[in-house]
Amino acid sequence: MGEKRLFALRGATQCLNENPDISRRTLEMYDELLSRNNLSEEDIVSVIFSVTGDLDAKNPATALREEGRVQKAALFVTQEARFMDSLAHVIRVLIHCYLDAAHIPVNVYQNGAEILRKREKRKEKGEKREEGGYLDVLGNSMSFTLSEG
Repeated sequence: MGEKRLFALRGATQCLNENPDISRRTLEMYDELLSRNNLSEEDIVSVIFSVTGDLDAKNPATALREEGRVQKAALFVTQEARFMDSLAHVIRVLIHCYLDAAHIPVNVYQNGAEILRKREKRKEKGEKREEGGYLDVLGNSMSFTLSEG
């Protein structure tokens, strides 16, 4: 293996506001990130979760610790800022880790959170938003007009 460098891997999943579902979806997302990036827990520096305000049944960091995961890295959880029309019931994760310098990171979005990547895919294709518009949660281009009040 060659030289390693620091990476930040991202993931997101939707779940019900129920203890077992938060645990299950957190572990699925975490395991998929490790698997798809050939990442060992020994190479993880920190794991940062954010949860939408409607998820309060269980802390996703607790779900990992209860399963004996991430015992040597820093864990942190925060509640996301609330934004109009944002996707509900979402757990996001940012994992700082060391991987081979030539590695191409694979981010994981699952269980309905795939919709969060639509905007990123539009950017990759070079598509632009309409002037005076925005992309809604489904990635559809919407327009609006401003009026003086």
